[in-house]
Amino acid sequence: MHDRILAALESSTADYTEIRLEEKEATSVAFRGRELETVSHVIDAGGIVRCLCRDGGWGIATFNNRDALVEKVAQAVQCARAARSDTPIELAPIPIAQDRLTVTLERDFRGVPLAEKKALVEAYNALLFGASDRIVDTTCRYNDSFSRVTFASSEGAFIEEERPMVVLLFVATARDGDNVQQAHESYSRLAGYEMAQGLETLAETVAQRATALLRAESVVGGRYPVIINPQLAGVFIHEAFGHLSEADFLYENPAAREMMTLGRRFGPDFLTVFDDGSLPGLRGTHKYDDEGTPTRRNDLIRNGILVGRLHSRETAAKMGETPTGNARAVNYRHAPIVRMTNTAIAPGTTSLADMLRDIELGIYACDAYGGTTELESFSFSSGYAYMIRHGQLAEMVKDVILAGNLFTTLQNIDAIGDDFQWSHPGGGCGKNGQAPLPVGMGAPHVRIQNVVIGGK
Repeated sequence: MHDRILAALESSTADYTEIRLEEKEATSVAFRGRELETVSHVIDAGGIVRCLCRDGGWGIATFNNRDALVEKVAQAVQCARAARSDTPIELAPIPIAQDRLTVTLERDFRGVPLAEKKALVEAYNALLFGASDRIVDTTCRYNDSFSRVTFASSEGAFIEEERPMVVLLFVATARDGDNVQQAHESYSRLAGYEMAQGLETLAETVAQRATALLRAESVVGGRYPVIINPQLAGVFIHEAFGHLSEADFLYENPAAREMMTLGRRFGPDFLTVFDDGSLPGLRGTHKYDDEGTPTRRNDLIRNGILVGRLHSRETAAKMGETPTGNARAVNYRHAPIVRMTNTAIAPGTTSLADMLRDIELGIYACDAYGGTTELESFSFSSGYAYMIRHGQLAEMVKDVILAGNLFTTLQNIDAIGDDFQWSHPGGGCGKNGQAPLPVGMGAPHVRIQNVVIGGK
């Protein structure tokens, strides 16, 4: 295959050509309620050719038959010549890599029988139901995948990479008459089958939380000082700020470009936000992005000041900046676009106890159960929450919705915790029809003053 890829690249008459091939083997086992919903084993293979003609534009051809690489290159070249761009498309230069990245798994899930995976999920599902007679429905899902990705370009890059992934999802629904509450947790790592084992406590916690929410009162709406836990803080910075940092969105949106002016103050001196695709073991980690650009740490906010944004080679050239290693594609059916990798709020120096101590009446909001963003406006539902009374955590509350303006909210951060952690959720990010893309999110506890809380 190596020689066939090189021959196909040499056949191209475009100014730039890249080929990305992918082979993926995946299994899934899922229970919904007490019934086995899914047991599957799937093998998927294919590729994509991208060609750039600077007097035209981008041309793309996707395929499953990898024996016809030369023909697919020719098709992509034809598309590129037929395309039209108002200005010539340039690609910012990058180091040209030739690399082979393999993984060693403690227990390779590809060798674990489906029957064993089914038994594991069935046992977790039984724990969900067994935690309380109030549990009336569940979802318990196990997924694993092992991908081999090959990237090669006409500039001389040739990168081969193995990408493993394991995901567990637990959802519990509790009912008391007309009162129905739900809790969920997911966990995912770039690891072997061992990652999926030993999560009994996590499953029981989900069921117990759903049951506890039956007794929780709805929060009274208003403005409160709010402490958000690391999971919610990670989702917040990803959704409300991270997407605004993606340069393809900025370049195409004048209003966003005006908002996201480098050098603008976004928060207090102790606020730093970064994206880093090079950190080992996280879901958004790769040594190279899907254009062959090395990943790295990219500070977006440093000491409260906007200092950077995320780029592909094309957006970096358009904006006169440096590629950041953030061109990513969800699979071979899609061209890479600017995406986050592992996005985080850097740790501060304040303990959670000190954050609580100063609050007479406030809210401790945990996890995220969905939300929306539109430019600088956001709205998030927390998974669960507690009132803070006289510096102490008090009763659980529900229906906590945090809403506001991103820039005002960042300015209202008055404490960042010393307890940073990376979250390992099993979902993914969506953008332009490409989902779910594995990403990482990290944060410590964060305290924000004067937050609008929707409730009763």
